[in-house]
Amino acid sequence: MAEESLLPSHTEDVSASPNKSSSLLSEISNASTRPFVLAFTVGSCGALSFGCIVGYTAPTQSSIMKDLNLSIADFSFFGSILTVGLILGALICGKLADLVGRVYTIWITNILVLIGWLAIAFAKDVRLLDLGRLLQGISVGISSYLGPIYISELAPRNLRGAASSLMQLFVGVGLSAFYALGTAVAWRSLAILGSIPSLVVLPLLFFIPESPRWLAKVGREKEVEGVLLSLRGAKSDVSDEAATILEYTKHVEQQDVDSRGFFKLFQRKYALPLTIGVVLISMPQLGGLNGYTFYTDTIFTSTGVSSDVGFILTSIVQMTGGVLGVLLVDISGRRSLLLFSQAGMFLGCLATAISFFLQKNNCWETGTPIMALISVMVYFGSYGLGMGPIPWIIASEIYPVDVKGAAGTVCNLVTSISSWLVTYSFNFLLQWSSTGTFMMFATVMGLGFVFTAKLVPETKGKSLEEIQSAFTDSTSEDSTIF
Repeated sequence: MAEESLLPSHTEDVSASPNKSSSLLSEISNASTRPFVLAFTVGSCGALSFGCIVGYTAPTQSSIMKDLNLSIADFSFFGSILTVGLILGALICGKLADLVGRVYTIWITNILVLIGWLAIAFAKDVRLLDLGRLLQGISVGISSYLGPIYISELAPRNLRGAASSLMQLFVGVGLSAFYALGTAVAWRSLAILGSIPSLVVLPLLFFIPESPRWLAKVGREKEVEGVLLSLRGAKSDVSDEAATILEYTKHVEQQDVDSRGFFKLFQRKYALPLTIGVVLISMPQLGGLNGYTFYTDTIFTSTGVSSDVGFILTSIVQMTGGVLGVLLVDISGRRSLLLFSQAGMFLGCLATAISFFLQKNNCWETGTPIMALISVMVYFGSYGLGMGPIPWIIASEIYPVDVKGAAGTVCNLVTSISSWLVTYSFNFLLQWSSTGTFMMFATVMGLGFVFTAKLVPETKGKSLEEIQSAFTDSTSEDSTIF
């Protein structure tokens, strides 16, 4: 499907404007208001906290097991219960964000994270340890979708992609920081350090604005223009933007006056955006991300690469890819970065499969470790460039506000289950066939490339209302897809 067919032909192309540079500078200036900066800081601290949570168990395993006299089974349960929390959080994230609003939901997630870290830091046995990890998982399950939604609903259209990508980059910062700190800091102290992002966020929550689109959805129309003025600057003309938000919200409500609740999402007109969101968000997991992330040491060891060297180089490449993604997402667009990223991840998986095949058959013994290292670096660099942040950005852009909560629940639940399946089965798959495992991952990424090329439209430079109406107004059918 051509991307032009999904986007309104009357939409202004920012790149075609003769005053492009001054317009973009104006957008940046307007976005640099204190409420927007505080909101972005809150979102970035949430992403940083997510990275700290994910990176906590790897460097602390031996010390926690020794201090609390845990078995391998005890610690494995401690690590895996995070995924249980992710699934629970995914189940409630949409309803909670729609019911109490974006800001109050951020309050809840940060309080859960703070309690979780304190439970781990002061744990005397495995029960408190597991409770803290479960609470963290619930929080991450809620905030992993809420964060991109909140920022996308506040940011100007020309900065929406860069702001969301930069925020997601902090996940990698937190992960890398905890990997490094975990080698030098005791596990209880590391847990205390993990609570710092949430402690920074809590006082800021008194000063950040609620999403103007959520305000319009719940009937608080009079507050919409005031919030937009605080975000864009007191001298900005936000009347057109406020009118567009209110008119589109009213239009959606009139269309679906007889349809309420979670299953509204499964109307035929939402079939394409739901498919795009679910496929893009679950694709990295089914394409081997958790296999690479949690078992990088196994991959390097099996192919004769130094784990320390491999981890350092891989971290540098992934962060570099993430920075490039931030710089390019609002220039080259989401779709082109996705295609480039998927192609790179496909080649990385393919090269990893080939290196395992060569190693097993004792071919090219001097070059196999180098190929394995390069393949992992290509995979992670490509992931950081596009497939890390962009699926969540697109998912936060394509759903109307009336189904955004339900869509978040579905997308988050699918990616959590996909993550668990790959994490659980990866070692069994390696025992079956190392080459075959990575060929399977390469196949997923190849199919993902075709999917993106055929069905995913470009959303760069479009308002949320323009993107959403392009999907939902393409058909007037209200029948469900069941």
